[in-house]
Amino acid sequence: MKIRIKQKRNMQLIIGIVITLFFLLMAVIGQFWTPYSVTEMNSAAVNLGPSLLHPMGTDNFGRDVLSRVMNGSGMTFLVAFGTVAIGAAVGIVIGALTGYFGGLLDEIVMRINVMLLSFPSVLLALIFISFLGPGTENVILALGILFIPSFARIVRSEVIRCKELDFVKSARIMGVSSFRIIFAHILPNTVVSLLTTAAIAFNNAVLAEASMSYLGLGLQPPMPSLGRMLSEAQSYLFNAPWYALSPGIVIIFIILGFSMISEGLRAEQH
Repeated sequence: MKIRIKQKRNMQLIIGIVITLFFLLMAVIGQFWTPYSVTEMNSAAVNLGPSLLHPMGTDNFGRDVLSRVMNGSGMTFLVAFGTVAIGAAVGIVIGALTGYFGGLLDEIVMRINVMLLSFPSVLLALIFISFLGPGTENVILALGILFIPSFARIVRSEVIRCKELDFVKSARIMGVSSFRIIFAHILPNTVVSLLTTAAIAFNNAVLAEASMSYLGLGLQPPMPSLGRMLSEAQSYLFNAPWYALSPGIVIIFIILGFSMISEGLRAEQH
C-alpha cells in the first residue's frame, strides 16, 4: 500500500512538471516565433472564431489570439522567475542568518515578516507600484520584495531545526566558521523545503502578475500579457468568448502545473 501511495505522489509531481514544461516551452518559442505578428492589426479579421488559420480565434483588432498567448506567456514566466529569484535570494540570506544567530535582530525581522505576511500580496504590490510607477521591472521588484518573508520564514525554521543536529555540532567543534556551517552544511539540507516554497511562490507570482496586468500595471500595450488580454476581452465575452477563454485557460494550467509540483514535493517530504 505504501508503494502505491508513493507512486501516486510521484505521478502528481511528474504531471505537474510536464504541464509546466509544456507551457514554458510555448512561452520560450513565443519570444522568437509566432504564427502571426502579435501587434499587427487586421480589420478584415476582427473577432473571428477559432479555425485552422486561427486556432484560438482573433481579437477585436484582428490580431491572432494564439500568437498573443504564446508571446504573452513569456511575460508571465519572466515576472514569476524574477519575482521568485528576488524573494529567494534575499529571503534565504535573512532567514539563514536570523535562524542561526537568533537574538534581538531575529525578533525584529520576524515581527516585520509576520506583519507583511498578514496583508494580501497584491494589495501591498499596488502600494509599491503607486510609488514606483507601472511597468514590468517595477512589478517584478514589488512582488519580489513581498515574497522575501515567505522564504525567510521557511529557511529560518529549517535552520533552527538543523543547527542543533550532530553534524552541525561536530562542525563547530572542528572550528568551522559560522557562515560556512550555514551555507555549506545547513542550507543544502533545506533544498526540498526551498523547492516546495519556490513552487508555491511561482504559483502566487503567476496569479499576482495576471492581476497586476489586468489592472494595467504590468506590460504596457500593444505588447501582450495574459492578464492584460483578460482585461481587454471582458467587453467581448458574448461576441468573442474565445478571446477571454484562451488566456484564462493558459493561466489556469500554469497554476495547476506549479500547484501539482508543490504538492508532489510536499508529499516527498513525508
